[in-house]
Amino acid sequence: MSIRELIDPNNSTLIFIDHQPQMSFGVANIDRQVLKNNTVALAKAGKIFNVPTIYTSVETKSFSGYIWPELLAVHPEITPIERTSMNSWEDAAFVAAVKATGRKKLIISALWTEVCLTFPALMALKEGFEVYVVTDTSGGTSVDAHERSIDRMVQAGAVPVTWQQVLLEYQRDWARRDTYDAVMDLVREHSGAYGIGVDYAYTMVHGAPERKA
Repeated sequence: MSIRELIDPNNSTLIFIDHQPQMSFGVANIDRQVLKNNTVALAKAGKIFNVPTIYTSVETKSFSGYIWPELLAVHPEITPIERTSMNSWEDAAFVAAVKATGRKKLIISALWTEVCLTFPALMALKEGFEVYVVTDTSGGTSVDAHERSIDRMVQAGAVPVTWQQVLLEYQRDWARRDTYDAVMDLVREHSGAYGIGVDYAYTMVHGAPERKA
């Protein structure tokens, strides 16, 4: 394995850390609705490609609230790992779940970037995992807090990516018809201008019938 290799559905794990209401309130580097859109889209990408996925939450009932229902709805079969620690990598159940996947490439999203993303990312790197931090599905308490934390992780060996990059790296070839339609549906729903462009192309180029909501 190497960070020079492309990620694919067979060598990676998706990890979502603390996408909870109280944590969301403190996010200041990205519009919160955009953050939610991106995060849910990444989870849906993982589902399309059957990528192992881990949810974890912190102090749900005493402080942070439940993980966003839209995110949980993507994988209703997954039970989130509940923690008390700020650092997921200091929670035995979480680390066991990561190692149980048998994957060395960890694609991590978290709130907040400077704590719940940085801490486990650094420790996972130290243990020999390859860490990909998803910058637009993670949020910090300021632009500076988010960016400096990304800088720190990159300097330690983490690779910054975006949710749509992950999706397209999984798909990679439009001839892969078994996932093509699901990827296009995801793009149309969550990819903003790109998705609108796909709708336009379907209408003007391919003569597709009108879609009903």
